[in-house]
Amino acid sequence: MPRLSEVIAALDALWPPARAEQWDAVGTVCGDPDAEVRGVLFAVDPVQQIADEAVELGVQLVVTHHPLYLRGTTTVAAGHFKGRVVHTLIKNDIALHVAHTNADSADPGVSDALAAALGLKVVGPLVPDPTDPSGRRGLGRICEPEHPETLAAFAERAAHRLPATAQGIRLAGDPDAQVRTVAVSGGSGDSLFDAVRAAGVDAFLTADLRHHPASEATEHSPLGLVDAAHWATEWPWCAQAAAQLDEISDRHGWDLRVHVSSTVTDPWSSHTASLSSSPGAPN
Repeated sequence: MPRLSEVIAALDALWPPARAEQWDAVGTVCGDPDAEVRGVLFAVDPVQQIADEAVELGVQLVVTHHPLYLRGTTTVAAGHFKGRVVHTLIKNDIALHVAHTNADSADPGVSDALAAALGLKVVGPLVPDPTDPSGRRGLGRICEPEHPETLAAFAERAAHRLPATAQGIRLAGDPDAQVRTVAVSGGSGDSLFDAVRAAGVDAFLTADLRHHPASEATEHSPLGLVDAAHWATEWPWCAQAAAQLDEISDRHGWDLRVHVSSTVTDPWSSHTASLSSSPGAPN
């Protein structure tokens, strides 16, 4: 069985911490480097449900996309929910490792997994990494569907292929507009609008689109917007990452048990459609 330090070295080769954004907090949160690892669980969020799942599965390592401590802290006391996660993991000899923006920009990265889940062909990165001579790394991906389709059909594709969440899929733009090229970005993507416009794509699928950036984007051009739940756009990465670790395990003869959590950790639990009449109209 490999030691934790060996598994972490393999993960860091896939997603080098040095490629994370400066504001990010990636790497190993807790764990004994000399401990043996027999099982690994991949998940999006380092929340209590995932820690409990790791205990139930009997794994020794949890790998999440989102950091547990994105900003500094002075305590891991169990009186706070993040501290409880740490206590649960340490009590059960489970390590926690984070691959966040270093996994976003990797090749393959989070947006590659999103594109694959949507059945899209990746053409290249939306924001290329200038340090990558191959031109494959970077944030987001520019993609093409197998055949042109309407924006409404593309949104339906997303609704059927991404994991179900309370939010579902929101759409902005002409539903009958033809979509031949698409930009995708797992997670919050409205900071990428300049790059999306420069790419000249027909649609942009991402998550967490805010009112003003979305409004300005639709006024600026006929760009179609497809807004999915943050968790749903990043969950496909877990299966991709697990497959990468499986391949490494087979190559080294580690015989790791690699799991992908199907627990929905999206914070929104239900959705109620608006039923009131339009503003100014009689009820």
